[in-house]
Amino acid sequence: MNIERLKEIRQDRDLYQKDVANFLGIKQQQYSEYELGSVLISIEKLSKLADFYNTSVDYLIGRTDERKPYPKSILK
Repeated sequence: MNIERLKEIRQDRDLYQKDVANFLGIKQQQYSEYELGSVLISIEKLSKLADFYNTSVDYLIGRTDERKPYPKSILK
């Protein structure tokens, strides 16, 4: 995973690690480990981060450089 992107997008929005950690319901230390790449992020947390930053999971993990989120689909 492109861990640099997590730090970049947070800093672009002038947020601290503790701000994002609070949003995710985790401790700042755990979020720091996400940014360092020493702990893998669950898909649920990645999805929450994508919504929080108004982008896609693919952008967060470095699969695309397009910041715009994908359109929401309606599953039946």
